[in-house]
Amino acid sequence: MERFGTLSFGHYGPLGGGLELTAGDSMLQAIDLAQGMDDLGANGIYFRVHHFARQQASPMPLLSAIAARTQRIEMGTGVIDMRYENPLYLAEEAAAVDLISDGRLALGVSRGSPESVVRGYEAFGYTGAQDPRGADLARAHFDTFLRAIEGEGMADRDPNSPFGGGHGRQRIEPHSPGLRSRVWWGAGNADSAAWAGRMGVNLMSSTLLTEADGTPFAELQAQQIETFRDAWRDAGHPGTPRVSVSRSIFPITTAEDELSFGRSQESDGIGYIDGFRSTFGKTYAAAPDVLVEQLKEDAAIASADTLMLTIPSQLGVEFNLRLVESFAKYVAPELGWKSTRADAAG
Repeated sequence: MERFGTLSFGHYGPLGGGLELTAGDSMLQAIDLAQGMDDLGANGIYFRVHHFARQQASPMPLLSAIAARTQRIEMGTGVIDMRYENPLYLAEEAAAVDLISDGRLALGVSRGSPESVVRGYEAFGYTGAQDPRGADLARAHFDTFLRAIEGEGMADRDPNSPFGGGHGRQRIEPHSPGLRSRVWWGAGNADSAAWAGRMGVNLMSSTLLTEADGTPFAELQAQQIETFRDAWRDAGHPGTPRVSVSRSIFPITTAEDELSFGRSQESDGIGYIDGFRSTFGKTYAAAPDVLVEQLKEDAAIASADTLMLTIPSQLGVEFNLRLVESFAKYVAPELGWKSTRADAAG
């Protein structure tokens, strides 16, 4: 593990006791959190994307604001549901954010998570999926998106246009030359991980895996990562792809931490999601020295280069910054973390 950041579900709504976190509150707090994490030397801040839910749904304005207010931190998605996306418009938006941030976008995409509505992507105008979960639609959109950000011409030029005209095919603008290398696919099983490797994109290993044969979650995930890297090499792609995993990790350093998370230590879970028997990762909550030893035994964390901490974003900026700072100060250096600031770990 060389890098770490946070993964936020961006929930908003009633908090209890008559309090409510609005959508505006959620986004403004995310910007403040990103600034604080940038100052701490954390490597990334990433956001879940869910439609028809009180969560982040349109990430590009938020990522643009973060890009303008930070200097070093990577910002991204985990993940955008490609069933809902116009791939050419997404290519334009992603290139713009990547250029504004000077190449700090980590664009995680996939077929998406189970929804709160039935085939919601059809309400957005994207129909024709033969797969009941829309996987074919997502991959078709993704193929077009990749071709667009690679600079392929996507429309015929008009030789009679008063705005330049010409012949041949015109690419999408703006174009960010390095964006292709900063695209990630969110994979929930070995088959989708292998597909991502063959496609030559980075891997965001899911918070759950649609496999459950009794193998511990971390070992299943490590196997998935190995499958991905084998597929990458077999396809002949150059360089080394990046891999991220996410975990719920809470360093307990104060009495408040103990009160909030002292009972959060959980084992792997088994359940059904999207019709598949699935394995969920466990929650880590302990004193920093105990956490270090536990996390060193997590095979997937050891294999990945990036660890995303799933955070309770609705608890506010101050709370989550303290969580990040505790992890950066007491735990991450023992796992091989490389801060974005030379003096942060000191």
